Order: sequence, then structure tokens, then C-alpha cells
Amino acid sequence: MENSLKFGTSGLRGLASDLTGQAARRYTAAFLRHANGVGQGGSGRVFIGRDFRLSSPAIAADCAAAIAAAGLEPVDCGTVPTPALACHAMALNGPAIMITGSHIPADRNGLKFYLPAGEISKADEAGIIDALTPEDIIGAAVPMRSEQAEAQDRYVNRFAELLPVGALAGLRIGVFEHSSVARDLLADIFEVAGAEVVRLGRADHFVAVDTEAFGDSVFVPLPGWIEEFGLHALVSADGDGDRPLLMDDKGAFVRGDVLGLLTAQYLRATNVVTPVTSNSAIERTGLFDAVVRTRVGSPFVVAAMDGLVNVVGFEANGGTFVGGGVSSGAVDLPALPTRDAILPLLSVLGLAARQEVSVDELVAALPLQHALADRLQNVPAEKSSSFLRHLQDDPAFAATFFAPHGIANLSAIDGLQFRTHSGEMVHFRASGNAPELRCYVEGSTAASARSLLDWAMEAAARQVA
Repeated sequence: MENSLKFGTSGLRGLASDLTGQAARRYTAAFLRHANGVGQGGSGRVFIGRDFRLSSPAIAADCAAAIAAAGLEPVDCGTVPTPALACHAMALNGPAIMITGSHIPADRNGLKFYLPAGEISKADEAGIIDALTPEDIIGAAVPMRSEQAEAQDRYVNRFAELLPVGALAGLRIGVFEHSSVARDLLADIFEVAGAEVVRLGRADHFVAVDTEAFGDSVFVPLPGWIEEFGLHALVSADGDGDRPLLMDDKGAFVRGDVLGLLTAQYLRATNVVTPVTSNSAIERTGLFDAVVRTRVGSPFVVAAMDGLVNVVGFEANGGTFVGGGVSSGAVDLPALPTRDAILPLLSVLGLAARQEVSVDELVAALPLQHALADRLQNVPAEKSSSFLRHLQDDPAFAATFFAPHGIANLSAIDGLQFRTHSGEMVHFRASGNAPELRCYVEGSTAASARSLLDWAMEAAARQVA
């Protein structure tokens, strides 16, 4: 299928114009054939959710038509967070499809597939591709029974006892709503936890919010809201509600990997699984029996969590996964091995309340390297690949490129991660979801991290221009 569609770090992504119509139907049919082939066909019902992109309803209708053509019942879960859809479908032993492009631009969209056992693996992705056929999937739009309320209620109830009653009483929490499908649930859940909620920045059109790109213009108003409304914290999530965002009362963003680390601490996890891009402080805390590092992408985190007990996984974007045997102290938390945004936001504010400190004090107590991330947009995959191959295969070029800093060692788990002689880090990797070259850095001070990121972005931009 010659178009922009491909599997990346989390699902199938591409231009919405390429996905709408027969492509969505064929991939849905292929997913169902693969699910049956691996004994994961489920109960005969297939659950569909979507984000607020203009293209999402039409793609959802295409998926529903393909499901009906396969003799199964499509169930409409509406505009719900991806983890809410997964939680509902898994509880009812059904496959699920989330129509979302997550944080990427509005002209793109995607499909996230879930088997009754949970998020698909890289092997499942290959199986879906193998099951693709060129035949059109014929069938008109089909009516669907709505279970949006049921899916939302099941998800909200998951957090009912995560925090003690009234744990966030006295806190004023801002919710940056934009076009996230999690916006109303975020407000409701924080109010139940005792917080006073201030709703801000609601959009009636889709806004692409990348919770790792703190320099994006969409975030410019947030520090002003902290001061204007006297907020103790400001929370949000990306378009499909599986990547969190937290700003403390000083107007500082809390990085996603720090959110994941603090969530694992709140949940008293003994094992942690996280990609190589997450902060090196995770090991230095000494809080966990084991820290397993993976490639970037939720399928890699989920695969590495398999077989571990009392395990929490998280990505550098803060999306957090729960394995078996995890408890908040008051209640066991059922496993949900897919990214969640609301869990880490509640857990971090709950941990701050438990320790009677502010969020910035909680973060300051960690042995963190100062970490920053950014990305070069509109960089074709072939240019990113060529640049990374040149860095890895040509030591002379790499030495010249890093001449201002020097290279102490190199890891190639995912992209290229360089440690400098001064103990700082620069990591380049091509995005699996969009034409972007991402850059992550760690420095001993905030100033050195900022300088290192500015240098790395400028140097990389010259190479991929």
C-alpha cells in the first residue's frame, strides 16, 4: 500500500487523506484476521474510540463498516482517552481500535490496535501487515450502539481509591483543556480528589499538543495562568489522553520521565521499565530492585514488563503503564499495560500531598540531571537515517561533530545516545510517528543542558538541511 501510512512507536500513522476510506477498512480487516489467527478474536464485539480531529469520525465509520463486514459488532465508545478505551475493551474481552494521531499535526491521523489481552506488540504489527489484502471492503456505514458513558465510568472508577479521600483538598489545579479527549475527565477526577479545578484554554478545533516539546507556542500562556489564577499546579494531556503534562506552581514543566519516576515511587513499585531516553536519575534514586531500559515505543515497554511483578513502566513522555501486583497502598491497581496520562498526574500530586511538600520540592529532592528535549520538524525519515548512519559509521565525522564536547561512549539501543567526557548526554533519534528528528540532552546544570540542546539542534539542523 504505497502511501504515508506506517507503524511507528505507537500504532499506525500517516496523512488522514491516506487513511480515510479503504485504507482504514483494510487495516481493520487485517487486524481482525490477525487477532483471530493468534486466538485473540474476543467476544465478537469490537470497541472503537476516537479523538477530536475532523477526520476521526469518518475513519471510525470506515472501521465500523469493516468490522460489520467481518460479521462482528462494532461498539462506539466515542471521544474517550485511549487508556479508557483499552480498559473497557479488555474488561469485556474485546479487541479495540482507537482513531487518533495523538500529538502530531491535524492533517494526520492513525489507528491504535488493542487485542483483548492489551496493546499489540511489534510481532502483532508484522502480523497485521502480513494479513493486509488489496481487496476493497464493501459495506455502507453501520449504526453502532454507544458505550461512551460506560467506558468513561469504568476508567474513572479505576482511580476511585488511588488517593485517600480529600487528598488534594486545598489545592487549586488548572486543567489546560485544549482539544484533549481527557479534558472533562481530568477536571472531574481532580474535583473528586478534593481539588478546586480551574478550566483553561478549551479549543473548539483540534490542537496538536506535544507534551515533550515545552518550547511550542501552544504552551506560552501557561505560566501566566499559574500566576493569574493562583494555581498550585496545571495539568493536561495530549490529544488522545495517554501522555501527561504537569506544570508546578513556579511555572516549570515537569518532564514526563520524572512524572513516571514519581508515579512508580507513589505506587511503591519494585521494578521499573522505561526507554533509554528517560533520565539517568531513575537508577541513582536506589528506589527500585531493577530498572530495565528499552527502545522508544510503548510496544517495547509492554514487552519488557511481561513476567515482572510489582512493575510500573513509563516513557519519557510520561505515559505510564501498570503491570501486575501494583498497589497504591490502600488498594490494588489492576494491570493496564497501555499508556495513561491521568494516573501519573494523580500519583505525583498524591505523593506531594502525602509528603506535605509542593511539586517543585518533590522534584528538587530527586538526583536529577537537568534534561531537555526538542525536535526538528519536517525532516524526512531518509535524511534523519542518513545523518544517524554517518554519525555511527564514521568515527572521524562523529569526532568532528562533537568536537566542542568530546565522546566518552556511545549507546545505539534506539537512535544514538552519546555521553560526553564531562558526563553530559546527547541523544538523537528519528521519530517513528512523524517526519521529525528528536533530540534529548542531560546536563549537570540547567544552563549547561540548555546550551547543549541549543548546540545539538543547530548542529543537527545543518546536517539534515
